[in-house]
Amino acid sequence: MPQAGRSKLLRRGSWAEARRVAEILRSETVGGLLLLTGAVFALAWANSPWSGAYASLRDTVVGPHALHLDLSLGSWAADGLLAIFFFVAGLELKREFVAGDLRDPRRAAVPVVAAAGGVTLPALLYTAVNVGGDGLSGWAVPTATDIAFALAVLAVIGSALPPALRTFLLTLAVVDDLLAIVIIALFYTDHLSVWPLLAALVPLAAFTVLVQRRVRAWWLLLPLAVLTWALVHASGVHATVAGVLLGFAVPVLRRTPTPGPGLAEHFEHRFRPISAGFAVPVFAFFAAGVTVDGLDGLRTALLDRAAIGIVVGLIAGKTIGIFLTTWVIARFTRASLDEGLAWIDVFGLAVLAGIGFTVSLLIGELAFGAGSDRDEHVKVAVLTGSVLAAILATAILRVRNHVYRRIRQAEAVDADADGIPDVYQPRPEEAEDPRPRPSGPPA
Repeated sequence: MPQAGRSKLLRRGSWAEARRVAEILRSETVGGLLLLTGAVFALAWANSPWSGAYASLRDTVVGPHALHLDLSLGSWAADGLLAIFFFVAGLELKREFVAGDLRDPRRAAVPVVAAAGGVTLPALLYTAVNVGGDGLSGWAVPTATDIAFALAVLAVIGSALPPALRTFLLTLAVVDDLLAIVIIALFYTDHLSVWPLLAALVPLAAFTVLVQRRVRAWWLLLPLAVLTWALVHASGVHATVAGVLLGFAVPVLRRTPTPGPGLAEHFEHRFRPISAGFAVPVFAFFAAGVTVDGLDGLRTALLDRAAIGIVVGLIAGKTIGIFLTTWVIARFTRASLDEGLAWIDVFGLAVLAGIGFTVSLLIGELAFGAGSDRDEHVKVAVLTGSVLAAILATAILRVRNHVYRRIRQAEAVDADADGIPDVYQPRPEEAEDPRPRPSGPPA
């Protein structure tokens, strides 16, 4: 049994944070179901007698040639729509560390270090499988976790995963997205044009100044954001990097003590539905449509060393990397899991994090070239690894579902009928907690 006074891992946060995370997860769950629908539809179309029409649609070129923005619809989805996804990820990550429960370094350490472990080990395992071969450029493909896909799996299996575990999974995935965008910027930039990149700093700076002054006028901010995106795209750096930079520029806290959301939360409410409900599903539709060519084609794809490395990285790398780093933190800090939780729960979440879809497919296209034979094999491997991770995680988490239901029932008790469940009321040991509450002093 855990000793009294020991610090807790994965303990529940504040009531305000729990409500905010629940709202985010509802949006992402719906987006995940749309993502799955788009991916399944694309796979069905790409393997039907009308597969040529799918390829023709995906490769249709639109956009002004003079601005070097004559891109295929597939490229627009990857470079343009995913910039919205990464903009929201940037907003979420900044808010989490500035005003969320993770502003406490002790709480932030667990998901951040776990995310790092979940990126490092898959990359190492992929490299070990592909050393000496021609597929090493895909080492980052199995490093990503798709939170929308993972939440859709939880919705489908009816898991009553407690808020603390869902928050851990969400934060893990957001940090994972940030690490992915750093990897894309550093390792998947084929050529770098310095002048467009420097020029992008001008509209980015103007955007930053306006949002720091709490300007919300879309007719001012949107042109600056689009111009920043276009210049980053012209520089050779993947344009999704612009989305993260713009997200980081938005302030989280309000200047005055008046109630209401800050600008980052305001933008998050506006753009998360667009990201989860449109941008990511459309990208999935254009990215997941791989022609398998029957069992022989499936066998050929999965025997590719790059594909083997991806499946091993997603299943073994993600699971071991996340679980082991979390366990090491617990041992190093002499911390114990929060009441009601067990290490099998952490293991189940680590397996679930092996669902790598959106960003994995994007990195596969950058590593091997969209539409190449190797890229097609990567898509098959990502889909296979993600489905296997979903099945294994389902088997583990369903076993614990009765425990999760008990925890959620206990967390719903509000004996004093003040609108805040009793478990979220300040505990005695937190009376001297110096951290500001969500309704605390002005920003």
